[in-house]
Amino acid sequence: MNIKENFTSKINEGYASKGDSLILGGAILDGEPLADAQVKIPLKTLNRHGLIAGATGTGKTKTIQVLSEQLSLKGIPVLMMDIKGDFSGIAKNGEEKSFITERHAKIGIPYNTDHFPVELMSLSAQAGVRLRATVSEFGPVLFSRILDLNDTQSGVVSVIFKYCDDNKMALLDLKDIKKVINYITEEGKVDIEEHYGKISTSTTGTILRKIIELEQQGGDMFFGEMSFDINDLMRFDENGKGYINIIRLTDIQDKPKLFSTFMLSLLSEIYQQMPEKGDADQPELVIFIDEAHLIFNEASKVLLEQIETIVKLIRSKGIGIYFITQNPMDVPSGVLAQLGLKIQHALRAFTANDRKAIKQTADNYPSSEFYKTDEILTSLGIGEALVTALNEKGIPTPLAATMMRAPMSRMDVLTESEIQEINSKSKLVKKYSEVIDRESAYEMLNKKIESIEEEKAEIEEQKQETSESKKTTETTSAVTKSVIKVLTSATFIRGAFGVLSKMFRK
Repeated sequence: MNIKENFTSKINEGYASKGDSLILGGAILDGEPLADAQVKIPLKTLNRHGLIAGATGTGKTKTIQVLSEQLSLKGIPVLMMDIKGDFSGIAKNGEEKSFITERHAKIGIPYNTDHFPVELMSLSAQAGVRLRATVSEFGPVLFSRILDLNDTQSGVVSVIFKYCDDNKMALLDLKDIKKVINYITEEGKVDIEEHYGKISTSTTGTILRKIIELEQQGGDMFFGEMSFDINDLMRFDENGKGYINIIRLTDIQDKPKLFSTFMLSLLSEIYQQMPEKGDADQPELVIFIDEAHLIFNEASKVLLEQIETIVKLIRSKGIGIYFITQNPMDVPSGVLAQLGLKIQHALRAFTANDRKAIKQTADNYPSSEFYKTDEILTSLGIGEALVTALNEKGIPTPLAATMMRAPMSRMDVLTESEIQEINSKSKLVKKYSEVIDRESAYEMLNKKIESIEEEKAEIEEQKQETSESKKTTETTSAVTKSVIKVLTSATFIRGAFGVLSKMFRK
């Protein structure tokens, strides 16, 4: 058996599966793709999470597009975090070109154009399905972790949530919790101390500043009603294709706090609501997180631990999470260890740090008798990647340099009119467009404060009336006393007797 036959045999054996699978492309040996050595990923293992990495312009976005298309065709919904805004073209048919046809002939995969059902979503004022959540849904623990609070400050947040629960006050948006903090440090301070213990004003001041920081990054638009129902992510069109839900995040690149807040909220909500699936034949939902370093670079240690925990546990719910970043080192080692599928596009060795990163990256991949991993990482062309996955038994597949198949849909963004067309037909846009501001802690405390002020005014008025009445009584008493004093004085009596004597003489 020659090298080519040996290579083909090992690839086909390593990537074989009894159940259904996705075809990523054809394996490459000595710079040439092989049509009879296709790289396939079993649907059964797609809930084992993954990493898609590579330098700018090496084909990461197209790989995500291919994966999303294949998943949709298998009836698996997708959630895509579109930071750069170049993913929306998946809603429209692609265009067959000669270089695409040639590529597919080399890897033995027929090429067809197609389009896919899309929902455009937004965390901000951008057009699309509005994504919101209430403060109450986060709960004190998660809300404290998002704000990166210490134990003392987290304890105060727990007291705030308990106080609101006890008094039937809903915490819906940030103005609600800000109002509660102001109330417990001013008008309601005595009441809080009596029932929940003393709370330091410096602690509440710190919490308030952290909330304002979150608010300035767009948190005021995210927190509120109506809350997004995660079941709306699990939808299919009339042809059985899974919906591709694209969250347009082009305007929050400089707001990592909001991004990480949303991600943690979403993953927590999915984990809490989704039932256990065990070893299902395919995942219920696959999530792609583009520019993943935005989450990890700005996240606190506690927040990272929370994300790592959820990544570990959410697999049993049938959810696959795929992180997209330029360098695998952007992903914490604890999360990286949980990733079954790794698709590594080319890395560039311009500096000493780049070469160091390449060596570290190579160490994360299985060794291969056919490749020198650190060398091939720098020689991969656009649309080529090193691939390793898990087979149906959970064993890593052989490392395969792969020529990736091309997307079937448009490899470009939608126009504004095309975006409007999608949104106008969307049932979810209509469902979540209404902003609900029902009575919550803010309104209830305003009424309470107003009532307190009215009571204070009444007491002050009564005091004033009592004071004026007292003054009047005191004046009358003084006059009476003066008159009596005059009437009873010896001079007055002598004078009076003198007058009377003169009257009697007459």
